[in-house]
Amino acid sequence: MNTRAYALPDPQTQPEFYADVPVKRLIAWVIDMVLIGILSALVLPLTLFTGIFFFGVIFMIMSFVYRVVTIANGSATLGMRFVGIELRTQNGERFELGHAFLHTLAYHISWGFFILQIISMVLMMTTSRAQGLTDHFMGSVAINKAARY
Repeated sequence: MNTRAYALPDPQTQPEFYADVPVKRLIAWVIDMVLIGILSALVLPLTLFTGIFFFGVIFMIMSFVYRVVTIANGSATLGMRFVGIELRTQNGERFELGHAFLHTLAYHISWGFFILQIISMVLMMTTSRAQGLTDHFMGSVAINKAARY
């Protein structure tokens, strides 16, 4: 049982805040990956196309910058905004730059270890607040914007 105090909607009494969040996060992730791929491809000419040889590094850097900037400026990536979810701190506040940086850093670390991604996906599908591993670590949640309080 989680004893952490939250200033967030209770999933038992206000389930609309967490309804379909795992599916929405997956759709948002796909949208974000496409956008990051496009941004990364746009950077290639700036490297005189030598970036083709280290495209994975460019993609990772673009992903990190994209996530930090979009989350810091709206508490959600563009994909999250499209599907109508946003990230909140355990106090119910929107993410600021520090939160966005830490969340993005933990997200990227979890992508470095396959087992952490599996654990994160299982947590999102089985916990009452649909929190991934990074969210559990930070005490954050993704909620439906339409159900905002």
